[in-house]
Amino acid sequence: MTRVYNFSAGPAVLPQDVLQQAAEEMLDWHGSGMSVMEMSHRGKEFISIYEAAERDFRELLGVPANYKILFLQGGGIGENAIVPLNLVARKSQPAVVDFVNTGSWSSKSIKEAKKYCTVNVAASSEAQKFTVIPPRDSWKLSKDAAYVHICTNETIDGVEFQYTPEIGAETGNAPLVADMSSHILSRAVDVSKYGVIFGGAQKNIGPAGLTLVIARDDLIGHALSICPSAFDWKLVAENHSMYNTPPTYSIYIAGLVFQWLKKQGGVAAMEQRNIAKAALLYDYFDSTDFYSNKIAKDCRSRMNVPFFLRDESLNDIFLAGAKERHLLQLKGHKSVGGMRASIYNAMPVEGVQALVDYLKEFEKKHG
Repeated sequence: MTRVYNFSAGPAVLPQDVLQQAAEEMLDWHGSGMSVMEMSHRGKEFISIYEAAERDFRELLGVPANYKILFLQGGGIGENAIVPLNLVARKSQPAVVDFVNTGSWSSKSIKEAKKYCTVNVAASSEAQKFTVIPPRDSWKLSKDAAYVHICTNETIDGVEFQYTPEIGAETGNAPLVADMSSHILSRAVDVSKYGVIFGGAQKNIGPAGLTLVIARDDLIGHALSICPSAFDWKLVAENHSMYNTPPTYSIYIAGLVFQWLKKQGGVAAMEQRNIAKAALLYDYFDSTDFYSNKIAKDCRSRMNVPFFLRDESLNDIFLAGAKERHLLQLKGHKSVGGMRASIYNAMPVEGVQALVDYLKEFEKKHG
């Protein structure tokens, strides 16, 4: 069997150790005689898996005690509706929500939120083709917003917040809500500076189907009457994410990933590896004009690296050569074109080095 280097943006590469353990436990989890796929979500076996996953996730991110961790379904797109359904009722209607538009996922969030509230786009980098993050001092925030929404890493466009924006008295201390789908657990985060953090699992955590939400206690219990019960954070929290049947196998794999991360030294150690991996790619792109990365250097994503060949007529040849070398899923998103290398936690430095070696080889042959 040949394992490839999978640069997919998601569903994405998983640690090989996790896949091997899951394979070994597929038919019989810890002597139970059952696969995790077959377990009741209310049985003692799965409850122990869930509790360990929740505990390890809280430890890895340093989640304070006054925050709930919820295991949900619906993905990041679903949460774009679930967040306003749970938060806008905190303010008199019609509520206003502030958005900072930094790319494709921010744009989707804005479109979804407009169904439930008034949206104020406080800042946008659309005019710059989403190659920068608008400076914090340019944001035109509302005085009494229900919350301020940012996407801290744009998977498609390749921009990443390298800081946590301070949201203070000018907004009436509106909570900061962050979609961290594509870089959660890749870097240290001060959770206490956010009201809500959410993310789909299929980038750095596990298989598709699971969404994690971290919500401060005072922000729970305000759902609109139209909010489906399964997505009412209060009901989900009160039932320890078991109000309905959760995505049990995805939670199990996520728990194995959390254990793997702890063995790697935790988030702090992983962040240093991610800095080094990203530097390998960006340093090479900065040394040549055969390829280009168009993102401003102070907000380049460590996880999702879009790039373009100077001669885009070579794109198909480039991708074919990459496939021959077992470097897969490098084609850029259809909305932006070009190429994209997603180098999540589970991508080893050897994979990034193999990509850089191929980039150099291809440039030498076609440059």
